[in-house]
Amino acid sequence: MDMEREEKLYMISAIVEHKPGVLHTISNMFRRRGFNIESISVGVSEEPDLARMTITIKGDEVVVEQLVKQLRKIISVVRVSILDPKHTVARELALIKVNTPDSKTRSDVINYTEIFKGHIVDVAHDSLIIEMTGDSEKINAFIDLMKPFGIKEIARTGIAALPRGMRSTRME
Repeated sequence: MDMEREEKLYMISAIVEHKPGVLHTISNMFRRRGFNIESISVGVSEEPDLARMTITIKGDEVVVEQLVKQLRKIISVVRVSILDPKHTVARELALIKVNTPDSKTRSDVINYTEIFKGHIVDVAHDSLIIEMTGDSEKINAFIDLMKPFGIKEIARTGIAALPRGMRSTRME
């Protein structure tokens, strides 16, 4: 009975030692197992000697559980958990440079930016840079809306996520 495994997007949260080489060690573990990291964000946590990583990958539940077990074996990893999307606040930041060759186009882009609750962070003669924060679906929708205007460049941070309420990825 060979049941087809469902591949979906998983968010993995890891608390790691905040020191050189940890990101390389972790990303190399994913590479050795043939997994592409969809996004990764890393930054110092509420404890200065620890960093929080949010890694998103596509896979099925069995494989993701195996990856989490492998992460737990890495000495510099303090704690790892798979985040439940229903109980997680996840956000991403994107900077999108859009072509605005004339006042009509510029006005349209500004109006769409306001509707999506984004911010214009740079104005040039022929372009605007928009800062958009939210879940990945919102950012993807905004990018799709901007494509007909001509996107010059995009920079995305990757997802940062925390469990809602009293749930925690911290060591208790």
